[in-house]
Amino acid sequence: MNGILTIARLTIREARQRKILLLSMMLGAVFLALFAWGFHSISTATRANGVQAAQVRFQWNVITLVGLYAVNFLVTATAVLLPIDTLSGEIASGVMHTLLTKPMRRFEVVVGKWLGNACILTFYLAGMAGGVLAIARFEAAYTPPNILAGLGLLWLESLVLLTLSIAGGTQLTTLANGILVFGLYGIAFIGGWMEQIGTTFGSSTARNLGIAASLLVPIEAMWQYAATLMQPAFLRETRLSPFAYASSPSPFMIWWAVGHIAVVFLFAVVRFEKRDM
Repeated sequence: MNGILTIARLTIREARQRKILLLSMMLGAVFLALFAWGFHSISTATRANGVQAAQVRFQWNVITLVGLYAVNFLVTATAVLLPIDTLSGEIASGVMHTLLTKPMRRFEVVVGKWLGNACILTFYLAGMAGGVLAIARFEAAYTPPNILAGLGLLWLESLVLLTLSIAGGTQLTTLANGILVFGLYGIAFIGGWMEQIGTTFGSSTARNLGIAASLLVPIEAMWQYAATLMQPAFLRETRLSPFAYASSPSPFMIWWAVGHIAVVFLFAVVRFEKRDM
């Protein structure tokens, strides 16, 4: 356990030394400033035009979900890029050889790297999503429904990508790993939209292809489920919101995502144990 915590601390320290955390916070602050400016401008215009209360709450929900959608993209991109060379880069540079000469087992390295990066992602998601929600609360006294469940799904989505990125690093070079994980992200993204389009237009083939893509990489499904939970019921039923999806994932997808993380993580540990250094 001490070895795992040591690697986790070293991973966080490395991210700080490489200015990853600083850049993330700076760019996150710029994003939140732009979001606050836009939200304030829309809020001012809404009050001036005397929009009805029901329309106002619909408007606040859509704007807040737009902000969270942007946060979701930033977090998923970070989940891929942050650990992309955490194993492959250190193997190529020889750092891993030095590390493994110490009394430390290989599985502790993988677990520690995953834990350290997961802590960074959790901090980043909490800061960015918390900023969006704080702005919505300050400007409009509005908070989307089921917000804790929605943020939990976004967190789970980031862990799926984090685990895939670390698993790829146990076997592939940094460049090949990046291509693989971003390719899987693209498959999940287009698969999610194929499912929605297939459901809307009655194409069972497109819908089934989309479901298959979601099962392969359950990340877009996590966002769609989160967005569904974070909307009032009348918006979901009338589909007045751009985030009111025609086909909403079932709660089963949560367990599928958890199982996906477990299986991919086990694969990463086994492959790293067997890899010839």
